[in-house]
Amino acid sequence: MLRVLVTRPEPGASRTARLLQEQGFQPVLLPLTETVALPADPPAKNAVAVAITSANAVRHAPREIVAALAGLPCHAVGKKTAEAARKAGFLSVSEGSGNAEALAYSLAREFSREAIAYLCGRVRFPAFEQGLKAAGVEVHAIETYDTLAVSYSDEAILAHLSGQPADAVLLYSAKAAAALQALAKRPALAKLFEKTQFFALSERIAGALDEAAGKEIRIAAEPDEEALLALLRDWR
Repeated sequence: MLRVLVTRPEPGASRTARLLQEQGFQPVLLPLTETVALPADPPAKNAVAVAITSANAVRHAPREIVAALAGLPCHAVGKKTAEAARKAGFLSVSEGSGNAEALAYSLAREFSREAIAYLCGRVRFPAFEQGLKAAGVEVHAIETYDTLAVSYSDEAILAHLSGQPADAVLLYSAKAAAALQALAKRPALAKLFEKTQFFALSERIAGALDEAAGKEIRIAAEPDEEALLALLRDWR
């Protein structure tokens, strides 16, 4: 059975592990990042809609902020984010294709010269906001969480992997990709990753790895987990 290293933080890591088990893989959980809540600023009163590109932005949003925005049209980047928004209490949620650039394009057409609230993390890809602002959309970013790297000693990694190499690793963020690369460069751990195949959720995430990773990096056709796991199954 192929051993697959899951690097995303909880609660997503455990959900991914269950999917991998159902599909005949042996998951090994090694979160390389963690999300922590931030004290968020109250939303601007002139916002006419809400944009969300990360389910974590909803999960970490204070209740009072969700309550203040729940009546506005909520535009979620994809299925998981839309589910999180509905669960949090947003009343009218539209579900995008999973592509943040496509969502930005759609919002730019609908809300030019208007203001939107953007629930987001402190670490995020700037192109989404830049595209909206260039189209005349007033974007009020509400940072609800931060993404931090998780540190492990060589001994902790060796114990976590039971001293056995990982056949594949799933990378969900650029920060996790950079952290994985740093682990693979450590002399005590290098052999664990010599034959590992890397799977990245997007080109941007793959770009956080360089040739020192030592492997061709496979990139999901779409930036969502379903496409990433389909790529893994095809490789098997």
